[in-house]
Amino acid sequence: MSIVPIVNLQDYISGDASEKASFVKALGKAYETLGFVAVEGHGISDATISKFYDLVEEFYSLPLETKRSYEIVSLGGQRGYTSFGREKAKQSEVADLKEFWQIGQYVEGEVMPKADYPDNMDVSELEGFADVGKDLYKSFEKAGSHLLRAIANYLDIDENYFAPKIKNGNSILRAIHYPPITNEPKTAIRAEQHEDINLITLLVGASADGLQLLTREGNWVDVKAGPGQIVVNVGDMLQRLTNNVLRSTTHRVINPPREKWHTHRYSIPFFLHPRSEMPLDCLKDCITENNPIAFEPITAGEYLDERLREIGLKK
Repeated sequence: MSIVPIVNLQDYISGDASEKASFVKALGKAYETLGFVAVEGHGISDATISKFYDLVEEFYSLPLETKRSYEIVSLGGQRGYTSFGREKAKQSEVADLKEFWQIGQYVEGEVMPKADYPDNMDVSELEGFADVGKDLYKSFEKAGSHLLRAIANYLDIDENYFAPKIKNGNSILRAIHYPPITNEPKTAIRAEQHEDINLITLLVGASADGLQLLTREGNWVDVKAGPGQIVVNVGDMLQRLTNNVLRSTTHRVINPPREKWHTHRYSIPFFLHPRSEMPLDCLKDCITENNPIAFEPITAGEYLDERLREIGLKK
């Protein structure tokens, strides 16, 4: 049985005052103690999720030279394909056992610098790849915006505090492939222990088990979304903003047992980022005598750049 609490986002979106208050309390308490929740009623279409998983599986079955034609190393993995073994956790010397594709923001209503917002790519070999990816991106973004409104309520700040800060933000949809293991790995981990960079991460159920979180007691426990659920966790930017009130929990993806080494694992997280100019200064109400300020001021863009260099995606 999972220790991750389950909440229903529809209680917040369309519930009465009591249901809304209960949702906010449950979400906030979970993020203070565990950093993870499972969310039902998120509004992301099962059909869109299934279709994109099918397309992702088709993409990763293409020849390596075809996939690499979509890799632009100078973009630091922010758009298109990133090949196997290029990314590592910030404290690790061993690359993660994965390759991935990233989709970024579809800017609307303003002009943003191409250095921060490169164009998204389509895969000419796969009909509908870009369209389905965009639909899923927008669905994740909408669900995430509702969750951030609830978080703002829990923090007793303006419910719309995050809205202008995430409009045309640097959010990323990442489609990850963990290939079959063919040789004795250097580590038992497909993705080394790490914390996410962003505000919150939304993750639809992966195609195989393996995700684990580290509890405050120092135990690794499995995390798995049930049918119709997504897993949503706090990232480091939100932890900084709340001066450690909300927890960015360490997590990892472990290798399957030896008898399942021949299997593939696919995973599609959505990393909800703010605009680069958003200050991550600790919120005043999160600074107390018992919880003194823990972080120096920094913008989201500066912090993202720093972290991308740590994990090897930028030089």
